[in-house]
Amino acid sequence: MKVGKLSQTAWNRAVMKQLYKKQEQNLLKISAAESCSAYAVDDEQVLIKSAASTSGDTKKLGNYSLAAAINQLASRGAKPIDVQIFILISERIGEQKVAGMVQEMEEMCTMMNIAISNVQVEVNPAVTQAIVRVETMGFAEKRILRNIENIKPEQDIVMCGFVGLEGTLRILDEQEKELKGRFVPAFLRQTKELESQMLKLWLLENVEKEVKEENIILSAVQHVGSGGLFATLWDTAEVAGLGLQIDMQKIQIRQETVEICEYYHLNPYKMTSTGSLLFFTDQGEKLIEILEKNGARAVRLGSTTAENARVITSGSEIRYLDRPTSDELMLWRKQKLEEGKNYGYKTEIKK
Repeated sequence: MKVGKLSQTAWNRAVMKQLYKKQEQNLLKISAAESCSAYAVDDEQVLIKSAASTSGDTKKLGNYSLAAAINQLASRGAKPIDVQIFILISERIGEQKVAGMVQEMEEMCTMMNIAISNVQVEVNPAVTQAIVRVETMGFAEKRILRNIENIKPEQDIVMCGFVGLEGTLRILDEQEKELKGRFVPAFLRQTKELESQMLKLWLLENVEKEVKEENIILSAVQHVGSGGLFATLWDTAEVAGLGLQIDMQKIQIRQETVEICEYYHLNPYKMTSTGSLLFFTDQGEKLIEILEKNGARAVRLGSTTAENARVITSGSEIRYLDRPTSDELMLWRKQKLEEGKNYGYKTEIKK
C-alpha cells in the first residue's frame, strides 16, 4: 500500500467492514476522519480519549505526537488530565536519545500542567526509526461534544493556523545541517520560533468560553493532521456527506514553509499540519473576531454545501478537490530512507 494514512475508501474496505460489533457507549461515530472517542460519565460530563503517533529521528519527535493528541482532544472540548507515552526504537538508538525525547515531552507537559502517568519503551528489530505514540484523555461538558455529523450545509469554514507548518518544523529538525547550506541563520532561527504555533490547548479553552458567552453555534472543530489540509477537508466532507466551496487564496501559509517545501519539491497543502484547525460554524466572522482577540490568525476559507462537489477556486480558476494522496512528509522520509542517508542528529550504536 501507499505510505501515509489510509484513504477513506481503503479504510472503509479494510477496517470498517471488519467491525461488526457496534460500540454503543462511544458517543462519537467511528470513521477515518474521527480521531477521538467519547463516553458518558453522567448526564453532564463525558470522558474523551485521543491518541497520535509520529515517526522520525530527532529528540523532539514526541512533541509532535503530544501536540497532535492534545489538539485533537481539545477540539472536542476536553481538557487533558493524563498523558501516556509509548516509544518503539531500533537497536541503534541508545539511552541518551531516549532520555532526550522523554525530557522534551516532560517539559511540554509541565508547561500544560499535566503529569505523564506512563512511559513504555521497547527496542524492536522491526523498527528502523523511532515511533512515538501518545495517548491522552480528559473531561468535557456533554452539551458541547461536537461530532462531524453535526456539520450542516451553508456553514462557514474557518481556518486557524498555517498549512504544512508541522512538516516544515520536522524537516528542519532532521535536516538542519543541510538547510544551513541553503538558508541564512536568521531564517532558520525564525522558523524554529514557529514551534510555539503547534499547541492550541489554551486557545481552544479561551474560545470555548467566549463561544458560549456569544451563543455562537460551533458544529465541529477538526484538527489538521496526516495528509494535510486537503485530506482533512476531503475526509470531513465525506463523513458529513457534504460538499465544499474553498477559496485557495485564503489558505494561510508561512513563507518559511513555502521556501523549505520548494527546496524539497513538496506540496505543503498535502503535508501534516498539527497546529492548524478547521472550525465549522454559522457565524464565521464572529468566530474570527474571537480567535484573533486571543492572538490567533484566522480566516474564512469558504463554506460547506448541500451538493457533493468539493470545489476549490483560485481567482477565476475553478477545480475540484482530489481524493487524498500520501502525506508529503511521509513521501519525503521514504525517499530519504531509500537513499540510505543517516539524517537527523547522530544516534548511539547500542550493542
